Amino acid sequence: METLPLAKFRQQVTQHPERTWLRQAHGSAWHELTWAEVDQQARRVAAGLLALGCAPGDRVAIWGKNCAEWFISDLAVMMAGLVSVPLYPAQSADGLRYVLAHAQCKALFVGRLDEQPGIEQGIPESVLRLGFIQHDLPCAHSWSALQAHAPLPLEQLHVQQAEALATIVYTSGTTGSPKGVMHSPRTMAFAATQAVAHMQITGDDRFFSYLPLSHVAERFMVEMNSLYSGAPVSFAESLETFADNLRAVQPTVFFSVPRLWTRFQQGVLEKMPPAKLDRLLKLPLIKRLVARKIRLALGLNAARIMVTGAAPISRSLLEWYARLGLHLNEGYGMSENMAYGCFNLPGHIRHGTVGKAMPNNEVRISEAGEILFRSRSLMQGYYLEPEKTAETLIDGWLHTGDKGELDSDGYLKITGRVKDIFKTSKGKYVAPAPIEGWFAACELVEQVCVLGSGMDQPVALLELSPVSAELSQAEIEQRLGEHLAHANRQLLAHERVRFVYVVSQPWTIDNGCMTPTLKIRRNHLESLFAESLAELKPEQPVLWQAKHTQRMGEPA
Repeated sequence: METLPLAKFRQQVTQHPERTWLRQAHGSAWHELTWAEVDQQARRVAAGLLALGCAPGDRVAIWGKNCAEWFISDLAVMMAGLVSVPLYPAQSADGLRYVLAHAQCKALFVGRLDEQPGIEQGIPESVLRLGFIQHDLPCAHSWSALQAHAPLPLEQLHVQQAEALATIVYTSGTTGSPKGVMHSPRTMAFAATQAVAHMQITGDDRFFSYLPLSHVAERFMVEMNSLYSGAPVSFAESLETFADNLRAVQPTVFFSVPRLWTRFQQGVLEKMPPAKLDRLLKLPLIKRLVARKIRLALGLNAARIMVTGAAPISRSLLEWYARLGLHLNEGYGMSENMAYGCFNLPGHIRHGTVGKAMPNNEVRISEAGEILFRSRSLMQGYYLEPEKTAETLIDGWLHTGDKGELDSDGYLKITGRVKDIFKTSKGKYVAPAPIEGWFAACELVEQVCVLGSGMDQPVALLELSPVSAELSQAEIEQRLGEHLAHANRQLLAHERVRFVYVVSQPWTIDNGCMTPTLKIRRNHLESLFAESLAELKPEQPVLWQAKHTQRMGEPA
């Protein structure tokens, strides 16, 4: 039986009280907190929560960018027997209002946030606001005042029960309203215990936390795995200091998403043109020096585990990093299984797959081609939604909604979404994910979404990458046209893309085209573009959206 999170924390405090766990950047200095100091702050925050009227079982939301207080408040919520509800820093007012009401939150921790006009309108007056050391909205109690509210730190900690509700993690809502995924101390303990052993993470490793902790992948990969391994965690001060902070830390375990791995690559290529880098990497005596210089500049020279997940990544990008000695470990998991799914373990990477099932975790493919998981990390269900729970958890198996294939060695390849498949006007079914993969391999493409329901042939919506800014429109059209022709040669006749449509505005969280986890909202893009694109009968393979259209979906 795994040690539950609070008990594991007590072990770390007892065994390593003076060892640093959390490191917060402040200018050129780092503010460090030992396990014992974190324990004292968390106990005081827990006592403050109870003194302010929170009772065991109440929901407390945590809303802010990654920082030491995020971890401390999460521990305090556990210590007081409360239930945590993480929120995205980029949460919209409507999304905030929905989650706080749906989860019936009594209190809300507030930290640094992404700028969102009118965001306070999403917070009911009944919800008590508690501020981190740095917080962007008015709060009833500051971090220090909250700790001083109770006369003494909490002495008698809540005793966690393995199957009790510990946290409600809301999905990013690619379709419809977010669902509240319920996890217990046991699911968190199982996932972290197994992962730390499987990846051989120890107290000598170093984490760097910057992806939203409201996303289960970052919470599992960094918060839980550092708790169970004893490895220290460093937090960036701001977006402006991110690169310097990362270089200073040189983490040994690093998690990022494909869009940011692409941005890191673009940053390198802005300083060293691709042709020059390619020439240097072909020279044996120079390659090692150049690759090491790039790894140091990225802050990844010491990284031994570099995880990529949450969205598909192109094979060409994986191979580009591999030439630098950075072998990205692609993985696959969901909120519903605490991100504990499949993983390409260092030294056993198979590009084009998301790896093998992690230990004590079963994966199989249904007759319909859907990926199913079964393990002790599966959620308890969706909060207040028994019908959706029954559709997703069937006979102990998690139905992911993703389609996939298992090779003879047990490596899993994701081939698309069950519900993303569309039918053209010719009555042929098309899976967009593999087609999008062909376009994502082009360095001019930042993001791609293939549409085609009811059309004669699919159409590819493209957002250009920063690399394209150096090229003329004619050059872009030529390269995209060549890439389109190459992709179509790999596809069946009914899958071939009629034309690509370059959008004039980036897809962002603010305009509703991206979720807070940087996933494309396919349904939203379909509602904006599908009808107008279906009416176009272009002669050329590349079309451009007019830069001054009133509505994002209006054609050129």
